[in-house]
Amino acid sequence: MLKKERYRAFVAYFSAHNPNAQTELNYSTPYELLVAVILSAQCTDKRINQVTPALFSRFPDVESLAASTPEEVFTYIRSVSYPNNKSKHLVGMAQKLLSDFDGVVPEKIDDLQKLPGVGRKTANVIASVVYKAPAMAVDTHVFRVANRIGLTNNAKTPLAAERQLVKYLPEETLAIAHHWLILHGRYICLARKPKCEECPITWMCRYYEESREVGKSEGQEDGKQDLANS
Repeated sequence: MLKKERYRAFVAYFSAHNPNAQTELNYSTPYELLVAVILSAQCTDKRINQVTPALFSRFPDVESLAASTPEEVFTYIRSVSYPNNKSKHLVGMAQKLLSDFDGVVPEKIDDLQKLPGVGRKTANVIASVVYKAPAMAVDTHVFRVANRIGLTNNAKTPLAAERQLVKYLPEETLAIAHHWLILHGRYICLARKPKCEECPITWMCRYYEESREVGKSEGQEDGKQDLANS
């Protein structure tokens, strides 16, 4: 399958079968989503959703978080990955929002990346989810699945994958395609053992095609060996 055909098939399938894909992080404001995405780095959305209700109850807005300390924030997020660093990032992020952006989560990716704890992936998530910008956030799921399906050609870095996806996906699908790839990677195309037997898109997947070819080759070699030994 040619790359353009694979992209068309990918968009057509998920547009029909998951037209309302969205983040699984629970939030009600841009501020809450920003906090949740910062916390979600190298941690599961399920764990973050367990932590954020109490966190948002104590710190319902930028002002209350900025007035806190990393030590206090830590007590609410101790069960997530890297809580020490993240507690510092959250307080610093809130203080930066107040001092530089009047407490409003900025729209531009470059501005978002000026906030502590916000890298390119997080900035792209906020820009696409909150502001509906044509941005592609590449996390570990997106990076893995895009390479496996064949949407990207052996991209070595998340930025390289992002550039390829932005180049070939229709602009209006970029934001939702991020969620398509994440959800497919989270529930079907697992890192260690992809569930190819359950996957509905093996017919367009380069990884599946190559796996079958390897299986055929191994079977042929086994057959030759059996004949040689007979």
